[in-house]
Amino acid sequence: MTRVEAKSGPLVRFGNWYVRRKYGREIAVTDVVAQSRPNAIGYSMLEFWQERAHALDERVKGLAATKVATIVGCEFCIDIGAHLSREAGVTDEQLRDFHNYRTSDAFSVEEKLAMEYAEQMTQENVQIPDDFFARLREHFDDEQLVELTMAIAVENLRARFNNALDIPVAGFSEGAYCPMPEKAVAAERMVGTSS
Repeated sequence: MTRVEAKSGPLVRFGNWYVRRKYGREIAVTDVVAQSRPNAIGYSMLEFWQERAHALDERVKGLAATKVATIVGCEFCIDIGAHLSREAGVTDEQLRDFHNYRTSDAFSVEEKLAMEYAEQMTQENVQIPDDFFARLREHFDDEQLVELTMAIAVENLRARFNNALDIPVAGFSEGAYCPMPEKAVAAERMVGTSS
């Protein structure tokens, strides 16, 4: 149950129609964000145009967005992020090796950079070092950098909004493997080292 009452009406019906068409099911966030008509319209436009930005490989954007979701701990975002990442070509091996991406051979240099960038942009105080940005520039042009930065920033918005309002998991991954939230991985490692 979400922390804010779901809303109904023509805007919600249209939003749910679009979400069903795009994802095959409704999601709770549509009914919740509709509590604020200006924000619902603005957010819908942001999502609509973000979906049409294709200068960057969707797989790279998906991995970066899923990395944000695992850091913030948004289960809804992890679920849908893993699902959309799979649709974009992310492998189950990559999702299983997700938290070890730096040392894994399952990820390309670009994918690793995007995930590291997501980590840096999801910190409390975002300051991207010049040397790291120079590494990004070796692999991404300006349009791709803007698209990647926007994908990470929007996922931060989604994950924090969904967590704050308790948006439930929608079952997009339907039993397929999803990476765990970073806090759960860290706790698991602590238990493993104390045994």
